[in-house]
Amino acid sequence: MTDLLDRLRATVAAHPERTAVLAPAGKAGAGKAGADRLDFAELDRRTAALARALRERGIGRGDRVGVHLARTADLPVALLAVWRAGAAYVPLDPAYPAERLAFMAADARLAALISADGLPAAEGVPVLRPDAAAEGTELPELPVGAHPLDPAYVIYTSGSTGRPKGVEVPRGAVAALVEALEATGAYRAEPGVVGWNASVSFDASVQQWARICRGDTVLVIGDEHRADPAEVAALLAEHAVTDLDLTPSHWELLREPLAGARVPRLFMGGEPVPERTWRELADGGIDALNLYGPTECTVDAVTAPISGPGPHLGEPLPGVRLHLLDEKLAPVPDGVVGELYLAGPGLAHGYLGRAALTAERFVADPAATGERMYRTGDQARRGEGGRLEYAGRVDRQVKLRGYRIELGEVEHALARLAGVQAAAVTVHEPAPGDRRLAGYVTGAVTAAELTERLRATVPAHLVPSVITVLDALPLTPNGKVDLAALPAPAAPEEGAPAGDGGLTGQVAEVWSTVLGVTGVRPTDDFFSLGGHSIAALRVVHLLRRRLGIELQLRHLLDSADLAAFTATVERAVAAGTAAPRPALTARARAAGA
Repeated sequence: MTDLLDRLRATVAAHPERTAVLAPAGKAGAGKAGADRLDFAELDRRTAALARALRERGIGRGDRVGVHLARTADLPVALLAVWRAGAAYVPLDPAYPAERLAFMAADARLAALISADGLPAAEGVPVLRPDAAAEGTELPELPVGAHPLDPAYVIYTSGSTGRPKGVEVPRGAVAALVEALEATGAYRAEPGVVGWNASVSFDASVQQWARICRGDTVLVIGDEHRADPAEVAALLAEHAVTDLDLTPSHWELLREPLAGARVPRLFMGGEPVPERTWRELADGGIDALNLYGPTECTVDAVTAPISGPGPHLGEPLPGVRLHLLDEKLAPVPDGVVGELYLAGPGLAHGYLGRAALTAERFVADPAATGERMYRTGDQARRGEGGRLEYAGRVDRQVKLRGYRIELGEVEHALARLAGVQAAAVTVHEPAPGDRRLAGYVTGAVTAAELTERLRATVPAHLVPSVITVLDALPLTPNGKVDLAALPAPAAPEEGAPAGDGGLTGQVAEVWSTVLGVTGVRPTDDFFSLGGHSIAALRVVHLLRRRLGIELQLRHLLDSADLAAFTATVERAVAAGTAAPRPALTARARAAGA
């Protein structure tokens, strides 16, 4: 396989004038219009300068470099520069709480940090700005002797013990992923325009931004645009995007803005595709692929066109070996549920600094002497016609809105908060398809204070939508928490409905409908009632349609309570035009899908 930087160098030589990166400026940008545009020649110059600056600070093969940047043109420049210096990047999402970032930076033992604001600071770690240019004019060459087993990146995923774990992926695995998707036709032979939609902390981002190396143009969809489906749809049309990666949950929000428009090829993953969504895409003739693969197997391992009789995983990519095994690692017959194991060139090195866990999850492949395979924890079976069908999990890991969540990590985070004696976390579904985290605790605490304190320690997707305080957690005869015996999540405290049927009442009614709660009061906070980014987008869409106003997601995310949000809606109605657009806050970024 060919290293991706070798492919990038060939593209630079053959097509220096072709657009490599587009990063549209947000409307809240300080006087910035249009889009940052880098052609391949400029991308080469900027990555070379930053790579040289890294090297002059002693960064090279085997080192890890933190990247703490917003979603601008600087982000792909920094990631490529880290590779060009021979190192591996560690994404540090600015939306994550400071405590989480500090842990990741320390656990990864960063050799350097690329950051526009110097955060997260770490003693003895040099900090470079993304536009750092080294002294002199000589441009660095590609890493001498770069090997496919050299680390490419470390991405942190949820950990069942309460400690996030860093998955270290080699360069060859990323190159193999791109070549496999090319071989299957998932990537067209001709250059396209790829919408980079996923967070850099989400492994799906790798197969989006790395397409620069094969000559595609990457459109960096910024935080402000990602927060608004209508703006995403406008960007897709304006820049003639050919490929878009997204979760099924995100499609639910984009389907209306994209109605009647040209829809890019959809790369759908991160969570199972519901039957209704599969049928809608298949029957509507929309070009879409279902992608499956854990972070430990470099993003994608199995793919299928979304067509035919119904949801299924598909077949492994070229080079991937797929096994359905029982508890004794023996193959299961068709129709019988087994655990899914994956092997091949996409396997990660393992978990950074966690040899025991690596040995537990990466085991010997009985079908290939001397090779490893990854135990996914996913269950599947060969159904009618030999189709590979997802059948659940063997553990307590869940996927919500594309995020991989270990319920144990959320329990540990809750249990660490002062005043909490014991904690348990489950998933509840107040409405079909609307799955949310539900937390249960004991102790002299309130749900509201726990929610606020938890937001300061873990990413937004790990904060339960509702927390219930109990006198005691139910136990099984052997003393473990009886998750099946936990009561239904506590509903918000009953109160008089906010408003009297006028505008205030309409806003409160939309909140109640979307969140599945009653008695919404003016002082209620959207997130304390169980809200999340997808629910917030639904609220905004409903109010736009009902009232005929231009309302933005930020107006809800930045409102302290129902009363404050209603006041914003009232101003928009009175003006008859778009409501004022506040700058994107940390809270809005953290809640983004």
